[in-house]
Amino acid sequence: MLPLKGITVLEFAQFMAGPSAGLKMADLGARVIKIERPKTGEAGRQIALKDIYIDESSMVFHTANRNKQSYAANLKSSEDLEKIKKLIAQADVMTHNFRPGVMEKIGLDYKTVSAINPKIIYGVVSGYGNVGPWAKKPGQDLLIQSLSGFVNLTGNKNDQPIASGLATSDIFTGGHLVQGILAALIQRNNTGKGAKIEVSLLESTLDIQFEVLTSYLNNGNVLPFRADQGNSHAYLDAPYGVYQTKDRYISVALTPLDELFSAMKIKLPDEFEDKSVWYEKRNDIMSYLAKEFVKETTAYWLSIFEPLDFKVSDVYNYHEFLNHEGYKVLKMDQEVITSDGIPMKTTRCPIRLDGERILNSKSAPKVGENNAIIDREFNLS
Repeated sequence: MLPLKGITVLEFAQFMAGPSAGLKMADLGARVIKIERPKTGEAGRQIALKDIYIDESSMVFHTANRNKQSYAANLKSSEDLEKIKKLIAQADVMTHNFRPGVMEKIGLDYKTVSAINPKIIYGVVSGYGNVGPWAKKPGQDLLIQSLSGFVNLTGNKNDQPIASGLATSDIFTGGHLVQGILAALIQRNNTGKGAKIEVSLLESTLDIQFEVLTSYLNNGNVLPFRADQGNSHAYLDAPYGVYQTKDRYISVALTPLDELFSAMKIKLPDEFEDKSVWYEKRNDIMSYLAKEFVKETTAYWLSIFEPLDFKVSDVYNYHEFLNHEGYKVLKMDQEVITSDGIPMKTTRCPIRLDGERILNSKSAPKVGENNAIIDREFNLS
């Protein structure tokens, strides 16, 4: 039995951060019911990558909302709102990502909801927290990455600020929301009381930068600077980075510089012998190494480094990686089926329980697909 079986989650959230949290809970066995506006559903249904749709909803929506149910309700309707309150009275968790003040206007703020159900865990995702000059600004992944300084860590020295190629802020925030909710569920077992869990895109994006922010705060507030070429971490010594070889690329992680030079059978220049200069002279060292790496193929260098257990790797694209035995053995992919019977390939939950993979074949629901079932089971009509 999955560990969250028997837990009912009401998801008022949209786009990625909140729904990704619901996805993780659904994968682990929770019953996640999306509360959506009638007909059009949540706005995330129309956010698409490469304009790919599966039925009337985007592929992105299906990836973040598999294995959930949909209950269509007009929260401005007193009749529908009354049904939602009856549902809240029987739920374990409720999540939303409306801007500060919106739930108060609707009448589903924490104070009201906890009066209906004192045991409920009330999860809130915001862009910037509920106070301060940015509190009511639109919270969006790229904007958060830009404001938080995250965009100054990727790329090379002369590149413009570069955002992550993923919805990094959204997805980490969703993970933090799940952590808070699970902790509150454990606390509820001891106290019998619910709790309000609050996370924000900005705070989560600061949290995932804890290494570099701590360095900044404790090193004279010196701003991070990226390597001239091959930068992979703005605060780490050479040789950490990505280098071009004769035919491909190679990544070199936490490998002592002197050991690397020795394995490559090249002399470590006198000016680089002192470990204390490996960060200060990072660009010179990486430039020196780049001229050596390009002389041989990636396979050649790996044949030297891997027997020595150096932290190095080839650099793959998706086609190469997904066809490699290293990926296939994980059995990370799965097929889900939409309500119209359309198959879609996607990834599975990355967690294994007692050695078993967690698979769910149900794709995202249509808007209001489960109204009749939920009305009947929860006595809402």
